[in-house]
Amino acid sequence: MYERPEATADDITFDRAFAGAPGELVRLSPLVRRMAAGNPGPMTFTGTCTYVVGAGKVAIIDPGPDRKEHIDALLQSLRGETIAAILVTHTHKDHSPGARALKAATGARIIGCAPHAPEHAKTASLRPDGPHDGAYAPDSILREGDAFETQDFALVCVETPGHTANHLAFFLPQEQALFSGDHVMAWSTSLVTPPDGSMRDYVASLEKLRRRDDRVYWPGHGGPVLEPQRYVRALANHRRLRERAILSRLAAGDATIETIVAHVYEGLSPKLRAAAGLSVLAHLQDLVERGLVAIDGPATLDGPAALGAHYRPA
Repeated sequence: MYERPEATADDITFDRAFAGAPGELVRLSPLVRRMAAGNPGPMTFTGTCTYVVGAGKVAIIDPGPDRKEHIDALLQSLRGETIAAILVTHTHKDHSPGARALKAATGARIIGCAPHAPEHAKTASLRPDGPHDGAYAPDSILREGDAFETQDFALVCVETPGHTANHLAFFLPQEQALFSGDHVMAWSTSLVTPPDGSMRDYVASLEKLRRRDDRVYWPGHGGPVLEPQRYVRALANHRRLRERAILSRLAAGDATIETIVAHVYEGLSPKLRAAAGLSVLAHLQDLVERGLVAIDGPATLDGPAALGAHYRPA
């Protein structure tokens, strides 16, 4: 899921090119194929990218939503091959639910991210209409440096919290490629929504990736990030600019998220104001934790009431 308001930022060059219709398995590299799930939308772009890694004995990354036509097309395209494992980057409903249907059809183990954290289960995140897949139950949880390996390739876990608390990326050393999930993608910036999402963690994960020497990112939506270090630097700079804009509005007297959004996101479609408000909330949470902003009144940063709280420079 993505923060579409950021798509108009002038400090990042986005790439919205994409090859392949839903249900079509497209060859991307010697070891990587991709199939788009049929769930396009303003927050999912052309749909969730399901990746097939390897040949003969393969791993699936992010089987997507529980859409029968997508799982059937994937299985049909992989006739004669063995699905050895199903890897999941995070538990948003456009990424993980399809893992259960794929496991039922193949017997492959589900591995990767942890379930949505219990401390966040009391929030709206696990409502039927919430963003997280509450039924996700992995056979094995991967941590930093853990790897799934076959004779032909390995997928190494890289922890990248921020978009969600349980977000992972997977590194394919044979091609110096990173499956970046929703943390970094070429078509838009990532939505960071408290309390599960953390701006501080997100920016730290960007810095972690910036120090790596990956050649290409294969994201959870959209096409590849071809110059990842340059692009990650631009994403981090964009967040710094957004932070400065928010501090400037607080200094000018804006006190609520609603008024900050109105000034920082001028001309924004009404359909995108909620996403913009959540992004501002994530920045404010980080600024309060760093002692740069103070919050007035009883509202906490960990619930919907924070959207109506009053903020001021510390």
